[in-house]
This record gives sequence, C-alpha cells and structure tokens, in this order.
Amino acid sequence: MWQDVLDVIRSEFSDLQAFSGALRVVIRLSVAAFLGGLLGYERERQEKDAGVRTHMLVAVGTALFIIGPLQAGATLNDMTRVMQGVVQGIGFLGAGTIIIGSATRRTKGLTTAASISATAGIGMVAGLGMEATAILSTFILLFILAFVPYIIPRLKNSLTDKGAKS
Repeated sequence: MWQDVLDVIRSEFSDLQAFSGALRVVIRLSVAAFLGGLLGYERERQEKDAGVRTHMLVAVGTALFIIGPLQAGATLNDMTRVMQGVVQGIGFLGAGTIIIGSATRRTKGLTTAASISATAGIGMVAGLGMEATAILSTFILLFILAFVPYIIPRLKNSLTDKGAKS
C-alpha cells in the first residue's frame, strides 16, 4: 500500500522530472515576477491602486497560463485559444481599475489598466521563453510610464490655460 502511495505522489509531481525543465520554469516565472514588479513599482510610486503585488500576480499568473499548456503538449491552435482567453480575462481586470467620475466627467485608471494589460503580455512572452523580449518590453513600458509625461506637455494644463483666456 505505501508503495502505491509513493508511486502516485511521484507521478503527480512528475511534471518537472529533469533539472533543466525545472530550471526553465523557475527562470520563466522569476523573470515574469521581477518584470511585473518593476512595472508595479512605477505605478505604486505614482500612488495608483494597482501596484507591485498586482502587477507581479498578473505577470506570474499569465506566465502560468502559458507554461501549463506548453508542458501538457498543447498544439499551436490550443495555445492561441489560451492566449485569447488570457487577454479577455485581463481586460476584465483592467476594466475594474477604471473609474468614471460623473461629477467631474473625468476618467481615471486608464493608464493603470493599460499597464496591467501590458504586464500580462510580458508574462505571456516570459512564459513562452522569450525573456529578452519581455525585458525589452518592460524597459519600453517603464520609459512610457515614467518619462513620457515629462516629455509631452499635459493636455490638462493646456486646456486650463485656454479656459482662463476665454
């Protein structure tokens, strides 16, 4: 009986038999977590609701949605359906971060929603083993989030100046 128990346990944990397979999964998930954390840190510095943990969870979760089917031998058609489902699910999560103020007629949370979506994309490519693409994408997104607001004048200021003149 105990041998049967050990055999079942061994077979249930057989998805990472070889060290190289386990190391590959560790690298992919770690890269996803780290890069998601970088984007989340930038959002947290801006005092947005979705910060480090949210972005890390999105990146790692998305990587898992990719790694699992790959390990199970999913076909390319199956993987495209998985990816479509992930994108759709992330859309719902992003929509939850968007707040439309009826009194001020201003929409808040669009950039955070977009960063969550982009973080899912980074998790997806990290899960597929395209770590260099994930890293490059993260740096581009960090540039967009952290530096573009200083490069492009804010429309709010422009509109306020025009409103004062009329």
